Amino acid sequence: MNSIRENIEQIRARMDAAALAAGRDPKEIQLCAASKMNDAERVQEAVRGGVDCCGENRVQELTEKQPKGAYTGKPVHFIGHLQTNKVNKVVGAVDLIQSVDRPELLAAIDKEARKKGIVQDILLEVNIGAEASKSGYSPEGAMETAAHMADFPGVHLRGLMAIPPISQNPGDNRKYFAQMANLFVDIDRKKYDNVTMVCLSMGMSDDYEDAIAEGSTMVRIGTAIFGARHYNK
Repeated sequence: MNSIRENIEQIRARMDAAALAAGRDPKEIQLCAASKMNDAERVQEAVRGGVDCCGENRVQELTEKQPKGAYTGKPVHFIGHLQTNKVNKVVGAVDLIQSVDRPELLAAIDKEARKKGIVQDILLEVNIGAEASKSGYSPEGAMETAAHMADFPGVHLRGLMAIPPISQNPGDNRKYFAQMANLFVDIDRKKYDNVTMVCLSMGMSDDYEDAIAEGSTMVRIGTAIFGARHYNK
């Protein structure tokens, strides 16, 4: 079994190859370690192994691992579904909230950030596959929200995030990644106030090479770094 460092080295090599094949600079793409269900020690192994940032899905795990120095040395992002009643535990505690998926959450984050006297960086999560089981803005909703970001001085929109449908065959998700890239560029061209489009977060363990081919600037990798998660624990 490979070590976490060895897994990261292999992922980096595949990321670089995918970027070069697409005519892109590998340095444009960041590797985010999705550390759900991995303890602080294993997260630190990933940090030492050279990931660019760490991503937590659960508020409880974030608040448990952070005091143990899990993320020391790298930025930490929140990448999971966030309830409005837990916003106060996340705003200011993370460098980026990637999963802003609805207007109520955006308003709650803005209110909490202004209360704390900070500006919280965020991404808008887009439900690019229009799946009933998933939250997230429609592409049209994301565009409309971006146009009104000046109304939320407590946050700063830094880009978009997406989790496309589970693909049945290799390459199935490329159309969704391409749609996200087009939306990203469209919003960027508008030059909206309080919007700086620098991060297009898409691609996970099974499809990150396709995401890079279509323009991803950040991939969120869990299983390929840490191994399979055991949910029955």
